[in-house]
Amino acid sequence: MKPIPFDNRYIDLGDDFYARTVPATVADPGLIIYNEALGEALGLSCTGLDEDIRAAVFAGNRVPEGAEPVAMAYAGHQFGHFNPQLGDGRALLLGQVSRHDGALFDMHLKGSGRTVFSRDGDGRAALGPVLREYLVSEAMDRLGVPTTRALAAVTTGENVAREKLLPGGVITRIARSFVRVGTFEFFASRGNLDAVTRLANYVIEHNYPDCRDESNPYLALLATVIDRQAALIAQWMQLGFIHGVMNTDNMSIAGETIDYGPCAFMDHYAHDRVYSSIDHHGRYAYNNQANIGLWNLTRLAESLLPLLADNTEAAVVAAKTALNKYTGLYEGYWLDGMRGKTGLQKQQDDDKALIDALFDVMAAGKADFTLTFYYLSRLDIEPTEQDRDLHALFDDPEQIDQWVRQWRARLHDEGSVDTTRQARMQAVNPVYIPRNHLVEAAIRSAEDNNDFSVFLDLHAVLQRPFERQPEMDAYMLPPEPHEVVEQTFCGT
Repeated sequence: MKPIPFDNRYIDLGDDFYARTVPATVADPGLIIYNEALGEALGLSCTGLDEDIRAAVFAGNRVPEGAEPVAMAYAGHQFGHFNPQLGDGRALLLGQVSRHDGALFDMHLKGSGRTVFSRDGDGRAALGPVLREYLVSEAMDRLGVPTTRALAAVTTGENVAREKLLPGGVITRIARSFVRVGTFEFFASRGNLDAVTRLANYVIEHNYPDCRDESNPYLALLATVIDRQAALIAQWMQLGFIHGVMNTDNMSIAGETIDYGPCAFMDHYAHDRVYSSIDHHGRYAYNNQANIGLWNLTRLAESLLPLLADNTEAAVVAAKTALNKYTGLYEGYWLDGMRGKTGLQKQQDDDKALIDALFDVMAAGKADFTLTFYYLSRLDIEPTEQDRDLHALFDDPEQIDQWVRQWRARLHDEGSVDTTRQARMQAVNPVYIPRNHLVEAAIRSAEDNNDFSVFLDLHAVLQRPFERQPEMDAYMLPPEPHEVVEQTFCGT
């Protein structure tokens, strides 16, 4: 095996940022899937490599040359309560991979065994969460949402103990950074300003180099992360995606979706939909995600305060000024995206009211989120038989018909042309998403029968989410009542 092009920089930050840890070996690693395209883009020489060697590398049994595995230290606010020490309890940063253009990406094993941060956990991952993260993260990438990527998934030949014994797995993830808001909190809570400064400099150097040229690079860093997070959450909302556990240790400083635990794409729309089994009060409900984004960013700003100005009062003013821009940024990104989804080209004052009214009708009619927008994208400016597909999604078709009449009047005012508008809309309104019941079916087939064909077939469909694929209509349909998955779990 040719060396992976490691160029490790995080390890230079110092021992207080991590614990050097060797992955625990597993009994019988087996390769489920390797992301050939991603590997090629990263310059990895794994194509054509013996499958047993690949399985050993991505299970942690064989540490590749140049890797320097560490468990990263971080803290975090979990459901609003601060935990001063979390860290990688079942994951390891193998190192940074240098792409041909010099860009660095973190390579991370998840499910690789106990670390000093494991507390009472076993450091392992059940197969189900590994498959879920692979499917959803790669689907998110195809949907155009910034995300960690999945490079490989393997079985371990061992069981892990959860509510019952389950087959184990390991996923290899790629990210522009696995630094989290909670990483800054870890050092800020200890009063370690030197470490906060080193971490901020590292993030600026490797993720936001343009900030170096600003008069206050640290304030520019805060402003940039605020902007990235506002844009990211707006994209989640436009797709009906619910992260599930938006703790500060699950918010990437790079503005990528990270840690796919109890996440889901909505089927029938509800403003306050919750999927996490432990979110009893709806803190991370669909309609609260933007607010939580600001809450988390405020914790980041608090951690950076000593770097923002020479005195606390000035630093607080600078932080508040930056944070006060978040809501406007988010609303702008959200509204721009929703105009695209509904085919509106010209900005008008009542755009938000028109789109909010659509969501209210969807909620009242218990309409499927994804199919509502997809069928809307197929409508002509004048009523046709295509209207029936949209009507069929609603308990009371008259409600959506009233809204569509308003929408068509707006299109008439714009001089909208059906073919060009429909093409634009269908480029942003997916046909296929990783629906929870389909993901669950893939997991059940793999865990119960050691059959990965359901997983592989679903993954293949999700690689072309905006394209109606022949004989694949079953993948676009919402679940039957007996297939509904009400909650998802993190797999710890």
